[in-house]
Amino acid sequence: MPVMQHANILDLSRTALVIIDMQESFRSVISDFAETSARIALVAHAAQLLKLPVLVTEQYPKGLGQTAGEIRAVLPPGQEPIEKTAFSSCGAQSFVSLLQQTGAQQILVCGIEAHICVNQTTHDLLARGYQVHLLTDCITARSAQNRKTGLAKMRRSGALPSTTEMALFELLRDARHPQFKAVQKLIK
Repeated sequence: MPVMQHANILDLSRTALVIIDMQESFRSVISDFAETSARIALVAHAAQLLKLPVLVTEQYPKGLGQTAGEIRAVLPPGQEPIEKTAFSSCGAQSFVSLLQQTGAQQILVCGIEAHICVNQTTHDLLARGYQVHLLTDCITARSAQNRKTGLAKMRRSGALPSTTEMALFELLRDARHPQFKAVQKLIK
């Protein structure tokens, strides 16, 4: 008999990963950029192993540069970031269209900054009926207070807090999953 799954547990067949604005120019102004970027690269690598759709955005790349190299290195070949000027990723029609094409209903959100682009994207996704899971160990900002306040506001609005390990093990569901060992190796 199949196990009943709570609606707040990630389901691989209904989930997409959204990486928001992890651009090189922030490396020097966000103190935990390197660690956050490394964790996001791990999640993006696992997403590729699990065949999870991944969308990457860049805020005004002409001025703020490209997505961090460690993240670009694990994206599928030929995947181009979605350029935007709106703080919410949903302000870019190409983002909205590509996300709809995935068929995902649960969205794993990570990136920067917690109180600006991540916050506005999360609220717009919630308004569109998506279930948003915040990878709290993969979301940061220039100041700890902005990070803390941004995460609190998003949670209060209905976004669900998660972490890298929590999300990946929810997606795997069972140690018999064909990619379990490969994903576990990334984490350990």
